[in-house]
Amino acid sequence: MQNQESVSLGGMGNKVRFALNRLGERLWVKPLFSCVLSLFAVIAAGLADQLVIFDNKLPHISFQSLETLLSVMAASMLVIATFAVGAMLSAFTSASDAATPRTLSLVIADDVSQNALSTFIGAFIFSIVGLVAHLNTLFEQQGTFVLFVLTLVVFAIVILSFVRWVDRIARLGRLGETIGKVENVLNNVLQSYARFPTLCTKQPDEEPTGTPVFSEHVGYVQQLDVKQLQELAEKNNCRIFVRALPGEFISLAEPLVLVDTSEAALDEQLTSGIAQAFRVGRSRTFDEDPRFGMVVLSEIASRALSPAVNDPGTAIDIIRTMVRLISKWAITQQRSAEDGSQEQAVMYDRVFVPELSVRALLDDAFSAIARDGAGLREVTACLQESFISLRLLGHEALDPAVIYHSEYALGYALSSLCQQGDLDHIRSLSEQAQAKDLRSSVVS
Repeated sequence: MQNQESVSLGGMGNKVRFALNRLGERLWVKPLFSCVLSLFAVIAAGLADQLVIFDNKLPHISFQSLETLLSVMAASMLVIATFAVGAMLSAFTSASDAATPRTLSLVIADDVSQNALSTFIGAFIFSIVGLVAHLNTLFEQQGTFVLFVLTLVVFAIVILSFVRWVDRIARLGRLGETIGKVENVLNNVLQSYARFPTLCTKQPDEEPTGTPVFSEHVGYVQQLDVKQLQELAEKNNCRIFVRALPGEFISLAEPLVLVDTSEAALDEQLTSGIAQAFRVGRSRTFDEDPRFGMVVLSEIASRALSPAVNDPGTAIDIIRTMVRLISKWAITQQRSAEDGSQEQAVMYDRVFVPELSVRALLDDAFSAIARDGAGLREVTACLQESFISLRLLGHEALDPAVIYHSEYALGYALSSLCQQGDLDHIRSLSEQAQAKDLRSSVVS
């Protein structure tokens, strides 16, 4: 199916995407590619001398004009690249200080900034190599003309990249831009889980039993290869019950899966293959972990609510963002369940993956905000109003979790708010959020 590529279905394609995402967080990858491309461009100019089709038909380019142009580019590009690195580092620091260090990977992976830096460094390498080759008279008339044209093209690309980058760097690292990046990546992951809540496997109908298989490493589950687990289950005629979803912290004593097999004991090849289907790392990633995105948004809100920052407006924006994300997730999941696409999407019948816990998702989203914003009427009121909005969706699995968090936030508010009017207002909103007939009363 078309949308299955975005979920953790495993296979080589998913592993490649995961690796490319990690490379995208490295600042040296695109500049290296740009440098290689620049070298090939100069070589291509030299190869033009071997073509006889343009003999004596191309305009003559003076030696001094090309030398001057390459010299100016070589002198300016290194300065601009150094300036770009400094500006990017300042933006990264701002993102970590204003939001949370967990957003750094998203800010570093900004395509516009990386492309601009790659262009500047690539243009510097191109100009240096081209200038050396030109001063040593390695090019004849055709090669000189091609090098001149390439220099003009590179110069135009540099100008366009610089103008575009200046517009981006003015916003890169700012709090609103960072929140937007987190929201975008989190929305993609949540939509994938909404369409395929069990990652195209079967939902366990019974309490899983079987032989546990443990991780070979201690850390966070970053990626789950369901396709590899299915192949192992078919080969060994067994069923595999996944116990650790992406984002969970696993120790050497906690099982990754339970294997239900007729064999008395699991062979080493099977256990090793199962362990390799789980990528375990030192930190969490956004790729397949929707709860991590909620944690990051919650951390931004908590920092905004700290006495040192005192910015309840940002916390309210975060709450609204979470409501928007959860609402989209709930609506997509309801539609997928109604049209039967979830049942049709089952591709792996020997692997059983539990659905994402709605209660845990809301714990990550709202618990810290309810605690840190309990003394502010506007924040606690926004929370209760958001719970009412989520209740109105009529999502069966979402309702109990929302009711619990409404009561949870009310408890903090009652112990922190001092004015009776504030307490009465928050209590009234909470009672509405917890009402059993809320949706029917509003609709009618």
